[in-house]
Amino acid sequence: MMPRSFLSRTFSALVLSLLALAPVTTLAAEVRIKDIADVQGVRGNDLVGYGLVIGLNGTGDTIRNSPYTEEALTNILERLGVNVQDSNFRPDNIAAVLITATLPPFAREGSRIDVNVASIGDASSLAGGTLVMTPLSAPNGDIYAIAQGNLLISGFEAEGDGASVTQGVPTAGAIPNGARVEREIPYDFRAQTTVRLALRMPDFTTAGRVEESINKAVGRPVATLLDSGTIEVDLRGMPGNPAHAMGRLENLTLRSAEIARVVIDQRSGTIVLGEAVKVSSVAVAQGNLTIKIAETPVASQPNPFGFGDTVVLPRTQVQVTDGEPGQVAIVDEAVTLPDLVAGLNALGVSPREMIDILKAIKSAGALHAELVLQ
Repeated sequence: MMPRSFLSRTFSALVLSLLALAPVTTLAAEVRIKDIADVQGVRGNDLVGYGLVIGLNGTGDTIRNSPYTEEALTNILERLGVNVQDSNFRPDNIAAVLITATLPPFAREGSRIDVNVASIGDASSLAGGTLVMTPLSAPNGDIYAIAQGNLLISGFEAEGDGASVTQGVPTAGAIPNGARVEREIPYDFRAQTTVRLALRMPDFTTAGRVEESINKAVGRPVATLLDSGTIEVDLRGMPGNPAHAMGRLENLTLRSAEIARVVIDQRSGTIVLGEAVKVSSVAVAQGNLTIKIAETPVASQPNPFGFGDTVVLPRTQVQVTDGEPGQVAIVDEAVTLPDLVAGLNALGVSPREMIDILKAIKSAGALHAELVLQ
């Protein structure tokens, strides 16, 4: 086994060589207040509706398995003056769907919004379908928009007698500008004398910088830090109405405080880490044990015109490969986690092995960051 001092010098030299090739790290970029905070009370409202998609090419609901589809179709036709009572119709070009949308703040009557459509029956595809006029209501039951239009589907399905292929989700789609707003949500922003800015990621340092930036731009203390995620702004005395004042304040820039966080997606092997992540002195050892098993069965047949049965004899090959010895690195406190990851990459550590190493470093108490596993 290699001496510890030799491994430490080797890893340090490797990190220094990688840093020499890397670009110089600059200060965090400045962001606008509108990109990290929302105005409290100015938000969208969720809408939902139940409707029918028609015009499908034989890929709709099976009426026998989806009786609610037949009931909805009957109600629509009767409202249009068509009597379908006691009639035996079994269309396969209709699908029952749920429609969801978000009514944006300050939406006015006549404006258009996007809607999402998803099948709730046994339809195999909504491609080529048209959504029939459907009211969209809020949780209190009030109708705020009417949706109708042709669907856009991102997925497709094709099948034959012996095989089929499906890509994406053909039973869900969208209608851009597919709903018209019929009712407004009353909110008089001009009457506001104070507003509260809510940070999307609460942080005392960032909130303090927002307060300082606003007070410096206005020239007097109009912003007050309430907590890690809320800043109250007094709009009285500012030129113009509250909308003009917020239009100027939301474009002020500042440096957002970065949270030390490591995000790991175990399914894809993706690792995302921030610049503020630090790691204490720790030793890292990486082993690589690979076991390969190959099955190559052979058939044993009797002689021609002889007696006996054909049998299959198993043939198994097992190959065990151990990793190269000496894959140990001593990491000093001055080395950041990006440097550690760069060094592990140079040692030939795969992303999934690196995930296990980061978990172990976190368990050892040497990784000073929030570890988020997805």
